[in-house]
Amino acid sequence: MSWDFSTEPEFDSKLKWMRDFLEDEILPLEALDLSWPQLKQAIAPLQEKVRSQGLWAMHLPAELGGPGYGQIELALMNEILGRCMFAPTVFGCQAPDSGNSELLGLFGTEEQKARWFHPLLSGELISSFSMTEPEAGADPLLLRTSAALNGDHWVINGHKWFSSNASIADFLIVMARTAPDAEPHRQYSMIIVPTDTPGVNLVRDIKNLGDPGHETGDWNGHAEIIYDNVRVPASNILGGDGDGFLLAQKRLGPGRIHHCMRWIGQSQRAFDMLCERAVTRQTHGSILGEKQTVQNWIADSYAEMQAARLMTLHAAWKIDSVGSSGTRTEIAAIKYFGAKVLYNVIDRAIQAYGSLGYSSDMPLESMYRHARAARIYDGPDEVHKVTVARRVLRGYTPTNPPTEHMPTRRTAALERFAHLLETAN
Repeated sequence: MSWDFSTEPEFDSKLKWMRDFLEDEILPLEALDLSWPQLKQAIAPLQEKVRSQGLWAMHLPAELGGPGYGQIELALMNEILGRCMFAPTVFGCQAPDSGNSELLGLFGTEEQKARWFHPLLSGELISSFSMTEPEAGADPLLLRTSAALNGDHWVINGHKWFSSNASIADFLIVMARTAPDAEPHRQYSMIIVPTDTPGVNLVRDIKNLGDPGHETGDWNGHAEIIYDNVRVPASNILGGDGDGFLLAQKRLGPGRIHHCMRWIGQSQRAFDMLCERAVTRQTHGSILGEKQTVQNWIADSYAEMQAARLMTLHAAWKIDSVGSSGTRTEIAAIKYFGAKVLYNVIDRAIQAYGSLGYSSDMPLESMYRHARAARIYDGPDEVHKVTVARRVLRGYTPTNPPTEHMPTRRTAALERFAHLLETAN
């Protein structure tokens, strides 16, 4: 097995352009408290610059209109984008649009691509992924939203929440049970639903730890939705009837890698602030960087970030080599490990800054709130740990247990040792 994370000089120049562009033109927008309409207006000229560099929708393969980068390249690029929360929007690869565009591009009909995929790719439309339900989070087999065929229409009824971007979206991709009598993993399908369809009732944007204050104008809300006899054409099904879980795995697997690499970029930003504080702040006769506790924070953060980065790059390399289905163990491992590293590094940086770090004068408090969600979305830590353990254990077989009629390994070893002694004498 040979891991090669090297990149070509031409690609390295793209990475440098991205780093400079983010520092000079994207990060300054963080200082402004912008509503979604204001942010959309502010980033429009920046998006044109990204397009001119051939970096728009960089997550898509060339046959779907993207630049066609491999997962290694995408990992390195997402590390840069991770330094700023809305940088992915500037590059046209923000969630949930990125995953939805992949689904539409890979599984959509020509009619669906013309109506939804191409406008989504160009930035004309905004989408939402509507899967999670109040009574079904980590276990998707508990999803109860249903879709029944009535003539040439699906009739959808159910209750969803944490549907990302739904309050500003033009359409939703809804996971619904369409075949209740089929095998459990063949009961669900994904259906495209325009948000202006009668019966789509957006109850509210749910305030949460990552976004506690917006009353209106939220540009990345998580909506609660009631689907009340929502009728959409039967042709709005994505893929085939019963393909919901298959499509979900295709959507969520590689996407988790992109999240993880963005977390490395966010961790690096917090780490930079931690180190800057360590060499600047004077207290009790010396700078913080000379205190052993702070040195431990820096050393632990560095090691954890390096480990997470290499795990993510290895997972990306393996996806390029064998596909996402053959990389489930590595993806699950980095998902929970990377989320914990992100949280740890930001937490240490806040501690180094004290009350200043806890205040909104620094970006750390916002980063800290959003970091907590990383251990929940796209599957909670506990589910991914179960996945890793189960898949690792598949490679082991039980040993024959010792019985009263069969000597244990230790007994057998002692008998052999005694025989050797007798022979030597």
